[in-house]
Amino acid sequence: MKANHILVAAAVLMTACMAVAQPQTSVDVTKAPGSATIVGTAKVTATIVEIKPDTRTVMLKDKKGKVVELEVGEEARNFDQLKVGDIVTTEYREAMSLSLSKTSGPRSATQRVIEKRAEPGAKPGGTIGREVTVMADVISVDHKAKTVTLKGPQGGIVDVHVEDPEQMKNVRKGDQVKVVYTEAVAITVTPGPAE
Repeated sequence: MKANHILVAAAVLMTACMAVAQPQTSVDVTKAPGSATIVGTAKVTATIVEIKPDTRTVMLKDKKGKVVELEVGEEARNFDQLKVGDIVTTEYREAMSLSLSKTSGPRSATQRVIEKRAEPGAKPGGTIGREVTVMADVISVDHKAKTVTLKGPQGGIVDVHVEDPEQMKNVRKGDQVKVVYTEAVAITVTPGPAE
């Protein structure tokens, strides 16, 4: 299965799980000289209350009693290992790292797929995501507005807000910077409480 199809499947699962319950969210910011990283995480937990093997469908219920039906695609291994009462935890993680260090070379973008599926015989689950690295040209630096305007490899222009003015001290128009964007969805299934 192509990575984009897997990402779409993971996004559908995350959306369905978010419809079940309010996600627990967090945002972490890490600063270092010349760079900053922002990571956002949303986590949703629900319990399997019904399984329909013929349609590969599960019914998930949150702590407030809201139920949503979810179809599990063929790419998900070990569907037969699911049991009513199992706990499904879905975590969506998004991060952007901006390195305001001078580099050289042409503007470019590369993408790497991150994929890990459950082992055969184990509970279904895994991680799917992507990491995009972009080398961009600095078009302008606005210290007052705390923004750096970047031009990417396809000619697109974007303003990036930089909270820490120290990171902007050595960046000038014409410099090149590196931006790394990652997103991933991790799904785990654990046995429900013993009855």
